Amino acid sequence: MKRGYEETASSSFGPPQSKLRSNSYGESRSIEDESTKNAWRVAEHYSARSNQTLEEREASPIIHLKKLNNWVKSVLIQLYARRGDSVLDLACGKGGDLIKWDKAKIGYYVGVDIAEGSIKDCRTRYNSDADQQQRRKKFSFPARLICADCYEARLDKYLRDDAPYDICSCQFALHYSWSTEARARRALAHVSALLRPGGTFIGTMPDANVIIKRLREAEGLEFGNSVYWICFDEEYAQKKFKSSNPFGIKYKFHLEDAVDCPEWIVPFNLFKSLAEEYDLELVFVKNFHEFVNEYLKKPEFAELMRRLGALGDGNQDQSTLSQDEWDVAYLYLAFVLRKRGQPPTNRRNSSINKGKMHISDTDIEFIRSAS
Repeated sequence: MKRGYEETASSSFGPPQSKLRSNSYGESRSIEDESTKNAWRVAEHYSARSNQTLEEREASPIIHLKKLNNWVKSVLIQLYARRGDSVLDLACGKGGDLIKWDKAKIGYYVGVDIAEGSIKDCRTRYNSDADQQQRRKKFSFPARLICADCYEARLDKYLRDDAPYDICSCQFALHYSWSTEARARRALAHVSALLRPGGTFIGTMPDANVIIKRLREAEGLEFGNSVYWICFDEEYAQKKFKSSNPFGIKYKFHLEDAVDCPEWIVPFNLFKSLAEEYDLELVFVKNFHEFVNEYLKKPEFAELMRRLGALGDGNQDQSTLSQDEWDVAYLYLAFVLRKRGQPPTNRRNSSINKGKMHISDTDIEFIRSAS
């Protein structure tokens, strides 16, 4: 695949650090302030989204894409989560992955999200009282919920006594950290500081190479299909992006019944280099198309796909992912990083005492700013 970023002979593939350092403090601060405003815009967007009933969810024009995304996340969790694991879920949203973690029989869960409305919905879901008609058994692990900007608040300090975690997850949200170098670094610094040696960082995010490829194939600065569109500003009219300035490349992303907010390009080769600075080594990265083609060959994951219904159930239900939904799936990738170092021989569970089996409104913790 044609790569989306220009690479010059003189450019280093270590993460560029000149942007913030060469600017005056005022310029750097204004970039950070604008980035914070954008973060809250994203938070407000997700907070405003109401929880859907099962009927509303099934009527979504991208229901099969949602089911496919859930399958990808489920596979990642089944591959890397172990019984009794301590989990840090960054940008946990409304707690859509809680059941996946429960099935993995984890021992402890900490969910963090910038959107207060989402965290409160996550609390409701964790307490299993979202819908009296859909009550499920209580979750088997204690949990802790925190409302904070994952890429701004000092989670490494705040959660120091709770760490280390065995696994960290950030699903469809890490690209929001790439608005500035400082936020991108904080995101990876937090993950590295809070993971145990040998711990795993799993996630999903937009595939920059595919997005830039689609942009260059388009006649203008906008492209999409019946369920999504992406639009770049005029400053990118030349459709060229230098690897020496990879932060803050913003585009508007609209996905029917899901997303309508600004996002940021994450060139994966530079993301990998930046992660290595924080002792996080790449295990694998796969575009969703590659991921599906590989893991669908495994019987247990093929059965999971059948149960989730992204491709129908193989019996009466003949509905399946549309071509337009499959095209959206191509815009994403899954990644796995591992923290350098030897895993401890004895996994301590002292942090399990910090969680609760029932979370009240007053149990939700708020971190408003960096400290």
